Amino acid sequence: MEFRLDGSMREAECGLFDLRRGRPIRVTGGASSGDAVLLAAVEGLTHGTLDQLRGDGRRRLRLAVTHHRAHAMGLTPAPPAGQTPDRTTGVHTGDVSLGLRGETTPDAVWRLSSGLDRPARTSLEMGAASIAEVGGLTLARLGQLLPAVVSVPLGPESGSVAASVDDAVSTVTTEQIQALAANDRVEVTYVSDGPVPLEEAEEARFVCFREANGILEHVAVLIGLREDWPEPVPVRLHSACLTGDLFGSLRCDCGQQLRGSLRVFAARGGGVLLYLAQEGRGIGLGNKLRAYTLQQQGLDTVDADCTLGFGADERRYDAAVEMLGHLQINRIQLLTNNPEKVRALQAGGIDVADRLPLYGTLNRHNLPYVKAKVDRAGHWLTEMLSGPIGGK
Repeated sequence: MEFRLDGSMREAECGLFDLRRGRPIRVTGGASSGDAVLLAAVEGLTHGTLDQLRGDGRRRLRLAVTHHRAHAMGLTPAPPAGQTPDRTTGVHTGDVSLGLRGETTPDAVWRLSSGLDRPARTSLEMGAASIAEVGGLTLARLGQLLPAVVSVPLGPESGSVAASVDDAVSTVTTEQIQALAANDRVEVTYVSDGPVPLEEAEEARFVCFREANGILEHVAVLIGLREDWPEPVPVRLHSACLTGDLFGSLRCDCGQQLRGSLRVFAARGGGVLLYLAQEGRGIGLGNKLRAYTLQQQGLDTVDADCTLGFGADERRYDAAVEMLGHLQINRIQLLTNNPEKVRALQAGGIDVADRLPLYGTLNRHNLPYVKAKVDRAGHWLTEMLSGPIGGK
């Protein structure tokens, strides 16, 4: 039984990788629904892919988007018959399928699904996303692609159309996708470690971990000698932020929090920073940059992510719990302003004995971002907001 489940998840992972490579995949809804579609991710969509989906021209293209994107477009879909929301599988009653009329180009599909265009509802042929389309959306989200897929039906009503699909196209069932999405336990394995002297702390060691599915790698930065660490051990969970951590972006306070935590560790005699591969609150660098464009148009950080089709925060902290277990750390002082991090670690069996706030500095670029974290996510940043705003 365990082997069969692992095999199911491998099939879903193959489908995920094909979507990331821009290849169409066949998704079937299983014997219970008889639903089947050929679909491709909107991200990286080409004219050739659209032609492959259309086949002989008899297949009608549809665009499936998440309930978040549908809400941003002003749509109010009817829930699929007999389908209820499921937090475990990622299935939502509000996911929507839109009929694409007339001449369809990759650019037109992209603008519609990324929030750049807001079409009149009367111009859309709208319906609830099918079980198979929801499966494709789930795979796209798991692969940190824009959660939108172009599909064509391959069910019984399509007659001989299904037989014309290239046998080389990989097939995955919605049950296999749900098994992958519902795999709550994130396993990480030790990869390697080595000394990396830092400006803030010369006695530092980087330990690399890889998730069992091979997709993401995370790093534990150990500051100071273990025998000198205070009790409880100071720990910072830091989601990767290329723009802030490396380039000092003024849009966020991530880089300041990163370096500030290293200074705290050095002053306290040591600590551990878990650098998690969760760029853009889990939506990936490409989607984060898209969200920045929407923020430039006036949306806050939460609404920008939802307009793209994501939730307010796609991050998980299971990998952090696993990493702390590997490091044999179970009682910590957590450096954070985020209540969700405290809850997630406690739920994972980590004793969060104390919390230490960690503030950056305000400027006119990051003020809306910090306010959204307070107002929309309940972060403990009121004291930071009451401080002065820098001149940059």
